[in-house]
Amino acid sequence: MSSDRTQEDSKQIEKLVKVRRCAATVKGGRRFSFAALVVVGDGRGKVAWGYGKANEVPPSVAKATTDGTRKLASVRLDGSTIPHEVVGTFGATKVVLIPARPGTGVIAGAAVRAVCEACGIHDILTKSYGSTNPTNLVKATVDALYSLRSKEDVMKLRGVNL
Repeated sequence: MSSDRTQEDSKQIEKLVKVRRCAATVKGGRRFSFAALVVVGDGRGKVAWGYGKANEVPPSVAKATTDGTRKLASVRLDGSTIPHEVVGTFGATKVVLIPARPGTGVIAGAAVRAVCEACGIHDILTKSYGSTNPTNLVKATVDALYSLRSKEDVMKLRGVNL
């Protein structure tokens, strides 16, 4: 259930991860509403997730995209991969991201792959543990990416030179 759309004006990558349908029973039958989870990135190291709810699918996707665009944050990258191994958690989900050599590709499930591709990561190994809920997987992956640090950041933090 993963689709992607690129806007030419802002060079934004949007990946639809999940659409959920909710039914409310009313006098005339059932009334459906929809919730969309979208991953937004620029393909050059910025990524965020957005969540939107509406009575139809297209407006919920638009709301989720707007929500994600507002929350875009920068991620430390090392070429086409990440600088070091990192673990992200959310709820009962744990995602391990491992840097890979050029040419490896994105070895990940659908939800984690959407985050990595939107961020601009082309070579990475991933493993998820615990809950396989796409919402939790996306949030855990974004948590892991936001906690990445470069070697220069760590040297400055510790006050040493290598």
